Amino acid sequence: MEKLRMTSRDLAAANIDKIAAMFPGVITEALDAEGDPVRVVNFDLLRQELSDRQVEGPQERYQLDWPGKRAAAFAANAPIAKTLRPVREQSVDFDTTKNLFIEGDNLDALKLLQESYLGKVKFIYIDPPYNTGNDFVYNDDFAESTAEYLVRSGQATDEGVRLVANGEANGRFHSDWLSMVYPRLKLARNLLRDDGVICVSIDDNEVHNLRKVGDEVFGASNFVGEIVVVANPRGRQSDSFVAGVHDTVLVWARGRGSAEVGGRPLDPEQKKEFGLFDEEIGHHRLLGLRQRGSASRRIDRPEMYFPIFVSPDGSELTLDPCEGWAEVLPKKSDGTDGRWMWGRDKCRRDAGRLVAKWIERRGEYDVFVKDPLNKGGIERLRKFKSIWDDKGFNNQAGTQEVKALLGGDFMSFPKPVALMRELLLLGAPTGGVVLDFFAGSSSMAHAVMKLNQEDGLQRPFIMVQLDEPLEPTSEARRAGFSSIAALSRERVRRAGAAVADAAGADMHEFDAGFRALRVDTTNMSDVLRTPDATDQQALAGLEDSVKPGRTGEDLLFQVLLDWGVDLALPISVQQAEGREVFVVDGGALVACFDDEVTPELVRVLAKQVPLQVVFRDSGFTSDDARINAEQVFRELSPVTDVKVI
Repeated sequence: MEKLRMTSRDLAAANIDKIAAMFPGVITEALDAEGDPVRVVNFDLLRQELSDRQVEGPQERYQLDWPGKRAAAFAANAPIAKTLRPVREQSVDFDTTKNLFIEGDNLDALKLLQESYLGKVKFIYIDPPYNTGNDFVYNDDFAESTAEYLVRSGQATDEGVRLVANGEANGRFHSDWLSMVYPRLKLARNLLRDDGVICVSIDDNEVHNLRKVGDEVFGASNFVGEIVVVANPRGRQSDSFVAGVHDTVLVWARGRGSAEVGGRPLDPEQKKEFGLFDEEIGHHRLLGLRQRGSASRRIDRPEMYFPIFVSPDGSELTLDPCEGWAEVLPKKSDGTDGRWMWGRDKCRRDAGRLVAKWIERRGEYDVFVKDPLNKGGIERLRKFKSIWDDKGFNNQAGTQEVKALLGGDFMSFPKPVALMRELLLLGAPTGGVVLDFFAGSSSMAHAVMKLNQEDGLQRPFIMVQLDEPLEPTSEARRAGFSSIAALSRERVRRAGAAVADAAGADMHEFDAGFRALRVDTTNMSDVLRTPDATDQQALAGLEDSVKPGRTGEDLLFQVLLDWGVDLALPISVQQAEGREVFVVDGGALVACFDDEVTPELVRVLAKQVPLQVVFRDSGFTSDDARINAEQVFRELSPVTDVKVI
């Protein structure tokens, strides 16, 4: 039953609808007096539509803009008072694994990883919300919880019941999505290695905006390519007019010039092309030296148009004129001037790879290059193509994989492991850290473990998933999973065991564990007070700067984050003088956060000669005790950097 509006009609909105029907290009988004995004008319563009001459207006420039962009950029840089707390009981092989599973808002997680993983990630894959009109929740207000944000923003009642979706009727349909993805991409770029690559899955709703915002963040010159993945061969019948069968993966490099992008192994038929052999370069084929395809004309690269001279018997070539030798120029098939794909210097340097062949039908010589099968001792690969069509890439394959592991159809459109494996071969062909901060069901973690087992390479993963609760009536909730993060962790746990079982005794060693971490508020209390605001009774509570209930391991991980230490370094927990001591990376860092640091404990730790040692400031009974501890380390381990929190 339709609910009565009980208000007069919004005539302005109705007029905007009419204008949008006639001139859709003049409709944009702006902020109203309260700072909320609304749909508006760009009157400069409307004037141009209604004029028979060029209308003067604001200076035009090529850029992507939307209401909230500056706030989104600020969100990427704004500091947060948060940390990552370890959750041992949810982890697998906590002390030795190199893998991380982080539960919490990925914007927070990316900020917390900036020091420890700056420039260390080889490959990033994300599958962000597609903005299909369903709601998405990413809390970018650093002062409140996800639940509080949902209520404040009108997306849930006080009881936590979700109310609205990001539908097209919402004036901020595209702006919200862009403001969500923009700061996350900016932070992700910082984490990529110089040879790193990022792949982003998306559908038609935002692919055009994603391409623009990605080009802005990574640089248009670093765009690697667009991959079309056939995900639903039967077509989405819910689509209007055209049933979509594909998703898109957009690929950027941190720096195109230094990027390492992998390929596919050659199949037997392709290897047959390399049927020629000589002792110098082994198996090879011949490729024409003349440039073909784009930029192949003389005017495109004039300096690469020059003659090559061939001896009468065709056995020798030179760039220097010789009497009686044939002159070969890079002519195109239509007789116009072309160009060589090598310049003069390379032709002289690699003259041994050049071969002249007599072309009978043309009655002249042409020049070819010996193209080896193996380069640097490694068999060459073929480039990935822009269309990926395989049964293993279908959405249904991903659904069946989750069902087989977890016992139910718990996720909507989980990505197939086969697709994730191909992307890993593209982005991390020789290993390196893999990050997915929209982990979902953690298909990427599953694929990482499977590929590591197959090729024996090391690809530690970092999965990040929002602790978004599952609907009480959902099949996954009835199966005992409270949130998507809980389901995702369990998938990783079972996937590791399944990969090991499938491999049997002949498998390569691979890391099937993960450290479970949770985004939480800082471990440190706010102990700063003005004298007027502090009474005698409150002084006792301000002696310790650590929040109640925080463990020594909680403090250790905050130290690792603050110091920019790798969060996956091996950790052992030892006892010394009756105190809990954490030893990181075999003694690179030693930490004790117990309440009482005795002189005997200090001497025991100093004799281990760690590179760094950290104590709890309140663990020393006095300033003299702290000074004495520093003196002991100067005597027994002068290389140790002593710090307190």
